[in-house]
This record gives sequence, C-alpha cells and structure tokens, in this order.
Amino acid sequence: MIADRLSVDRRRFLAAGAAALGAAGLPHFLRGDEKKEDALGGFKLGAQSYTFREFDLEPALKRMKSLGLHYVELFQKHAPLNSTPRQIEALLRLCKEYDVTPAAWGVQHFSKDMDANRKVFEFGKALGVKMFSASPTKDAFDSLDKLCDEYKIAIGIHPHGPVGKDKLDQWYSAEIILAAVKDHHPLIGSCLDTGHLIRSAQLGKRLDPVQQIRLMGKRNHGLHLKDHDNKKRTDVVFGKGVLDVPGVLKALREVGFAGAISIEYEANPRDPDKDVRACVEVVKDSVKKLG
Repeated sequence: MIADRLSVDRRRFLAAGAAALGAAGLPHFLRGDEKKEDALGGFKLGAQSYTFREFDLEPALKRMKSLGLHYVELFQKHAPLNSTPRQIEALLRLCKEYDVTPAAWGVQHFSKDMDANRKVFEFGKALGVKMFSASPTKDAFDSLDKLCDEYKIAIGIHPHGPVGKDKLDQWYSAEIILAAVKDHHPLIGSCLDTGHLIRSAQLGKRLDPVQQIRLMGKRNHGLHLKDHDNKKRTDVVFGKGVLDVPGVLKALREVGFAGAISIEYEANPRDPDKDVRACVEVVKDSVKKLG
C-alpha cells in the first residue's frame, strides 16, 4: 500500500517536473499566468520622425511613447548630420528616457564621394541605427558596398513616386531598385514607401505594395507605412485609402523581414496624434487577422 502510494506520488512529481521544465522552455508570453498578448506580432513598429516635423525632438519622442511606438527613423531636423558627439549623447539620453530606439535615419543622399559617405556612416554608428533610408546616385554603389560591409548598416533605397507633374523618382519601384542592387552587397536594398508606391498611379504606374515587398525579398531593410488617397492627394488613416495592411504584414513575414516598420503620416502635421493612433490600431487589428 505504502509502495503504491509512493509510486503514485513519484509519478505526480515527475509529471509536475516535466510540466515545469516544458513551461520554462516556452516563450514568456505562452507560459501559464505569464501569458501576454504580443499586439504587434513580433514586428518592430515605430515612426518616421518627419510625421512630427512641427515639433522639436523631445515633444516628438513624448508623442511616440504615448502612441506605443518604441522605434524611430529620425530625420534631419530631429537628428542633424552635423551634430557634435555631445549632442548625439543628449539625443540618445532622450530616446532612452522615452523608451524609443533609433532604428534608422534618413532619407539621405549618397554619391560616389567616399569621404562624404563615410561621414554619414560614422554618424549612423554613433546613433546606433541599423539602416539609412536613402536616395543614392547610380555611381554610389561601389562606395556603399565597402561601407555597408565595414559598418554593418544597411542602405534602404527609398522610392519617392511622382516628383513633378509628369516625372517619377528614379527609384520609384522595386523592379528598378532590385535591378540596380542585385549584384551588390546584401545590405543594399530597399526601404519601400507604401504611400509613394500608391502615388505612382497618378502618373500611370500602378504598383501593389504587397507585390513590391515580395519582389524585394531579403533586400527589404526598412518600410515606410502609409496610406494615400490619390483623388484628394493626401495621406489618410490606414484603410481609408487603398493600402492592404494585413497583406503588407503577411508579405513581410513571408520574406523574413527583420527591420523596423516606420509609420509616416504626412497629413495634419500640427496635430497628427489622433490619426497616427488610429493607424496603430489598424496595424494591431491586422496582426490579429494574421493569427
């Protein structure tokens, strides 16, 4: 009888131990009472600080934190290229205070001038960014090959769509970007802008952001996420235009995207918070649809 009871207790002990060991090996958000929902599905969601261009750096970071955005692609106003080491230290202290990580910087021009390009990469290294959104000249790639390899910072070529009444940006599509970078360093790729891809329809080039992401594949190093109404010629809250947010997120997962998604909302610059918050909720809802 005692032996039987000890056998049962031993089995219970072993079962409990196995359960505990199994739980310890699970991600924290799947463990019993520690289970937490990952509302962003593992994506790094932030903002292009141009969205908050009417504000100085600290008020911009404060808004990002209130919106639940913990990554930022900084632009020149908020992180000037000519910043001193002391100014960069102060910038990084503010980012830490507001729990916002600099993930990228741009959009930056690059040419074949190695010294000028190196200055940008040194700046990026000091900021700790992983990517420059960029608009390089076609003779810049030999220089960028060397610098990307040395600094391990990616170049994400950024399409601007229409740049005049009848002219498209030289890098307006994934097809054009890929043709230029396919024989260069794997850290040279794209930072597609879904809004500018949509805008290209104004000049007869209908580009599907989902298809463009799939085409770039592993060379997607960043993304500017925006929706656009071509009739009104303005950015709109996600879903109010033609952007398929669930489709975009699904495509990013398919290609193994590991960069940051930067919401860039160019409308209503003096009071963008309400609209950006609505965009964040659309992203969260799209994550749920993906499962």
